[in-house]
Amino acid sequence: MKLLLIGHGKMGKAIEAQAIARGHQIAGIVDPSRPGVHISDFDATSVDAAIEFTHPDAAFANVMACLQQGLPVVCGSTGWLHHFPEARDLCKETGGALFYASNYSVGVNLFFHFNEYIAAKMHQFGGYDVQVREIHHTQKVDQPSGTALTAAEGIIRHFPAKTMWRNEPSQADHELAVLSERTGSVVGTHIVTYSSEADTIELKHEAHTRDGFVQGALLAAEWLVGRKGVFGMKDMLGL
Repeated sequence: MKLLLIGHGKMGKAIEAQAIARGHQIAGIVDPSRPGVHISDFDATSVDAAIEFTHPDAAFANVMACLQQGLPVVCGSTGWLHHFPEARDLCKETGGALFYASNYSVGVNLFFHFNEYIAAKMHQFGGYDVQVREIHHTQKVDQPSGTALTAAEGIIRHFPAKTMWRNEPSQADHELAVLSERTGSVVGTHIVTYSSEADTIELKHEAHTRDGFVQGALLAAEWLVGRKGVFGMKDMLGL
């Protein structure tokens, strides 16, 4: 498979290394460190799929450029989802392929699945309050993390007592507190906590390395080739 890498930071470099190890070819790398190389330089004859891990301010334009060039695109950048309907509409108009996930780890996506199941059960039996906490390295730009937002949205869908989230502690019963911490070189930890007067229940995912994210992104690119439409990890994993 011929891959176009958009973004060559920590994730981009890790994807490049694993892609080559899996026998894939790097058709090009688009990054500010490589001036003169643009998404418009590539099309479906030279690239099978693009993988985009950049910055919230750049991701939307990169995704749109890929779709306009007819490139299936796997996007892992967070913080741009207020533009997602536009990307989805362009994907449909062009007959393209877009795969988006806030987190490409298979383990995290099982965490999302169990999170929704637990939220529904906890609402059914009552007596508990819930909050989300996320911890990341100090270089992470967006806050809260895309993974924390996905977890929060899953809770809100299945725990009707919470109708909105707030990125700070909240005393309002209808608000889901999503607490963010930036410290050291933490890869990513997400904790959903249910508390009552009687006990506390926690669902936690802790990433030790970026390997899970990288493997998931490459699996998504391999899976996306030949498909048309907008997809996510639930589609690929059958959840």
